[in-house]
Amino acid sequence: MNQSFLSLGWRTLWRDLRSGELRLLLVAVTLAVAALTAVGFFADRLQGGLQRDARQLIGGDAVVASDNPTPAAFEAQARALGLQTVSTLGFPTMGRAGEAQGGASRLVALKAVAAGYPLRGSLKVAQQPGEEGGNTRDVPAPGEVWVDAPLLAALDLKMGDALLLGDSSFRVARIIVIEPDRGGGFMSFAPRVMVNAADLPATHLVQPASRITYRFAVAGDEPAVQRFTRWADAQIQSREARGLRLESVESGRPEMRQTLDRAEKFLSLVALLSALLSAVAVALAARAFASKHLDDCAMLRVLGLSQRTIALSYSFEFALVGLFASALGVAVGFGVHYLFVLLLAGLVEATLPAATLWPVAYGLGIGLTLLFAFGLPPVLQLAKVPPLRVIRRDVGQLKPASIAVLALGVAGFAGLLLAVSSDIKLGLIAVGGFAGAVLLFAALSWVAVWLLRKSVNESTAPRWLVLATRQVSARPAYTVVQVSALSVGLLALVLLVLLRTDLIGAWRQATPPDAPNRFVINILPEQGDAFRKTLDDAGVAKYDWYPMFRGRLVAVNDKPVNPADYTDERAQRLVDREFNLSHAAQQPPHNELVGGRWTPEEQGAVSVEEGLAQTLGLKLGDTLRFDIGGIQSDARITSLRKVDWGSLHANFFVMYPVAAMPDLPITYLAAYRAPEMAGFDNALVRAFPNVTNVDMSTALAQVQRVLDQVVRAVEFLFGFTLAAGLVVLFAAITATREERAREFAIMRAVGASSALLRQVQRAELAGVGVLAGLLATLVAMAVGWALAKFVFEFAWSGSPWVPLAGAAAGAVLALGAGWWGLRDVLRRPVVDTLRRAAA
Repeated sequence: MNQSFLSLGWRTLWRDLRSGELRLLLVAVTLAVAALTAVGFFADRLQGGLQRDARQLIGGDAVVASDNPTPAAFEAQARALGLQTVSTLGFPTMGRAGEAQGGASRLVALKAVAAGYPLRGSLKVAQQPGEEGGNTRDVPAPGEVWVDAPLLAALDLKMGDALLLGDSSFRVARIIVIEPDRGGGFMSFAPRVMVNAADLPATHLVQPASRITYRFAVAGDEPAVQRFTRWADAQIQSREARGLRLESVESGRPEMRQTLDRAEKFLSLVALLSALLSAVAVALAARAFASKHLDDCAMLRVLGLSQRTIALSYSFEFALVGLFASALGVAVGFGVHYLFVLLLAGLVEATLPAATLWPVAYGLGIGLTLLFAFGLPPVLQLAKVPPLRVIRRDVGQLKPASIAVLALGVAGFAGLLLAVSSDIKLGLIAVGGFAGAVLLFAALSWVAVWLLRKSVNESTAPRWLVLATRQVSARPAYTVVQVSALSVGLLALVLLVLLRTDLIGAWRQATPPDAPNRFVINILPEQGDAFRKTLDDAGVAKYDWYPMFRGRLVAVNDKPVNPADYTDERAQRLVDREFNLSHAAQQPPHNELVGGRWTPEEQGAVSVEEGLAQTLGLKLGDTLRFDIGGIQSDARITSLRKVDWGSLHANFFVMYPVAAMPDLPITYLAAYRAPEMAGFDNALVRAFPNVTNVDMSTALAQVQRVLDQVVRAVEFLFGFTLAAGLVVLFAAITATREERAREFAIMRAVGASSALLRQVQRAELAGVGVLAGLLATLVAMAVGWALAKFVFEFAWSGSPWVPLAGAAAGAVLALGAGWWGLRDVLRRPVVDTLRRAAA
């Protein structure tokens, strides 16, 4: 027989498409490619937008950021290189309206700027709220303030009214439409208030414990900027200048991307799960495809067609299927990524640049790799066995060619998944964890099949149970594959339910209902008695009241510390920043002592939060040296505290167990639950204009809205995971359809009734579903517990009903998939089933 593999592959492709034998393969590949490319297009356009606007986003060609005024040496070096420079500073404070406008107050993000700001990009302002506005190179004039439009509505102000900041009054002159270096992070939620830097001292808002961010931006010729960047980086690395960060086009500002990076990782994780589930579905569907083509392949071999031609024809057919499914998946992914942009509105600019061709190439590559890696090996077996063996319907053991294709394909598929994961750790956990779960499910299901065979007494058990047990134990390998595939699919679905309901519910309940919802900082010592009397008069009986001062850790056991001493990124950040420190004679009641002893009025002692101690490798007895406003303070760690940061109480990393530290520049912090009294916050800020009153209920609501946006995007992508899980479920159930048909044909030939066989089929499917659901639920609960303890850090214990519900759900899904996929097996006439079995 002399026939081209191209014509043979083309004819078999159309025949298989018409018969529906490629349906599962097409759906599985399309789902995987669509999920991955949707995230790919989104990440690609986001990265392109950040690169396009990088200089505008940081406000210059390079920026030195610090929590103290920029050292003079940096300004001198920039001038020596002929660079343009501008300094800004920002911090949270309270803005309030005058008495004539109602005296309302609001937390604002104040920014003080000087002439020349911004060095890169343009500030866009308007004369009235709602106007489009235009670009300007001006900055607020002395006595003027420029604000975000929502602040006017919040304080019931209009243009030209007075906005009070600290001890100063400013006239609202412009509306800020676009601030190029606004950045992100927590304070991006607060309305911006921009003033001239010359006006700041008169406000008296800058206090010793104020958390101010100073930014020194430079711009100029690229060579000069690079020389400044290298010099500044060397200064920072030498640790001669502590608490400085260099931001450039390459490094960027981490806080600008933090929320989006996390969203991208969540989306990548869900997409990876969809792709991995699709790989299982492709493998199962390909095996069923190979079984259906045994007769065709047998006839071709008998007619003299070579193994090479058969192998090439199937490869050609799968290549065309892979290209079509991948192209369809890329098109679906491209459309879906616009929904991500919509769901993340406000976090993502709608005017992102066009995507590159990288996601298209990646989508085509992942689709073809997925199909060839997991779909082609079982099909290639058909071309590698003798004609008589094919006629016996025995594909045989894997041949070296199939093993090589499988190994190369799996390696390539894993490599592509790691490349798209955007985080090597995330990719390794997803791919490795998936492989581990499959192996665990396979081992447990093998043990379950063995126990089932031993526990059913054939002499006393019902006939349908005996036959169902024989069906399961007669082909243990198929049963293990079915249970493992079902368990993997159900694991994803159960995790989705647990994460969306129990875990999120437990997280929301982690904050007590009577937790403080107001944090007031920058209370001066001379205001302490009056402030506390104000709280008492308003009926606030329970509140946290602690002194606060800032200090930098400079030595441990007389050995200087710097970030280079630590490999952990969090440890590096901690030793390179100033801590908010405190002191109190009595141990805070909301802190649990986990080591050592808290001794009131013990001199030269400190109590350290246990998480900080673990991160920095500190232990009881270590001596810490803090630089507190130029004053060196040495103290020995005498106790370790467990701090519940979710309680919203006033908490500190380090506390001195003494009632007074008179030599330090301190302010006070108060945390309390605001009374149900109209206008209390406004009256408090009017009485103490220098304080910053943080309404945590508003801030947390804003954070929750942002998280809800991310959750909606992740949930939408979970639809792909759900679909992939259902495809796995259907493929696992229908993978042995032909074997079931032949076995049922024989049993019907020897007198078994359709009712009995229906009972056998239901018992087998229900048993497989119950086992898969139980295994998946137990593993999902273990994963959920680990996420709650090590990621979300709150107590969670799953309901004992969850495994039973999972087992029941597994049985229902297996029965449903079996009814749909196997409904024609028992409907075939006996003669037809015997003829098919004989074939």
